[in-house]
Amino acid sequence: MTSGRHASRRGAVARHAAGWPRTGRALVVLAGVAGVAAACVLAGAWTVGHDAPSSHAAQRSQETEAPSGDADRPGGIDALPVPRFEAVAAEDPCASDEVASAQEAGDPAAVIAAFGGAEGFRLAASQGAECVRLDDPGWAWVVVNKQRPLDPIDHAPAVVVPERTRSLVGGGLRQDAAAALDALVADAAEAGAGVVALQSGYRSYATQVSTFDGQLGALGEAGAEAISARPGFSEHQLGLAADVVACSTGGCGTIYETAGTAQGDWLVENAWRHGWIVRYEEGRTPVTGYAPEPWHLRYIGVELAEAYHAGGFHTLEEFFGLPDAPDYAG
Repeated sequence: MTSGRHASRRGAVARHAAGWPRTGRALVVLAGVAGVAAACVLAGAWTVGHDAPSSHAAQRSQETEAPSGDADRPGGIDALPVPRFEAVAAEDPCASDEVASAQEAGDPAAVIAAFGGAEGFRLAASQGAECVRLDDPGWAWVVVNKQRPLDPIDHAPAVVVPERTRSLVGGGLRQDAAAALDALVADAAEAGAGVVALQSGYRSYATQVSTFDGQLGALGEAGAEAISARPGFSEHQLGLAADVVACSTGGCGTIYETAGTAQGDWLVENAWRHGWIVRYEEGRTPVTGYAPEPWHLRYIGVELAEAYHAGGFHTLEEFFGLPDAPDYAG
């Protein structure tokens, strides 16, 4: 039903329009993290049909005029400016000379800093930046899972036995991981959590063949693959994984007894401070493909471990935006 109220509403719109400035311009810039940006420029000018009233009396006089033909009047609704979108070229982090120089120098801290810090690095990785090599076993941030084998498959890093950590079978780790484990073990002892020892560190491709075959014979394929990696798919082959146990004056327990001990609880809360994460957590089997292993620590470096902890992440897959890996491909 048409009424005088509708006409009054249209007149009110026109009266507000008459009070607008003669020219308007707005600029909105939307910027995304990791250098991705887009700009939306809203530009337009409109001219009111008559000069704005020069006095309050003139304005009151204009307000009493009966409105008509609002859509056709200059300054009416149809004359509003139309937004114009203008794309701004996104900055490619991989084109940075700083990133390239840090990678060439093999300096992980400098690489992360070149991305603006750990979170910037993580975002670049999750967005598929080609210069973030998550498949290069030379970097501590490499991701190996049932969908991502080592490359090369028989990769063999240089390893050392940690200097201040008890190694039950003489296992070693990559130099950076060994130093970080020494720091972690010392911190746990100083905090009163007790003694942590290394049960298993680096395993060669050949050793993993024997390990997996032993589990296969004892548990069958499904059982073996829930707790052991196929050769070429094990984090232990990186020299960046450590299976740890809790020790006391009576000796050291098994890896299966680590959870629930003072040492195990302390590791869950504090391992990240030294660049380590608990790689296979409870409830994450659909993502990682492995049963929970509270004894299995993985070194990724202090900066990234801090970001991992602060972000509340529970798997490297989600941390780097990678697909779940519950099963082997093919």
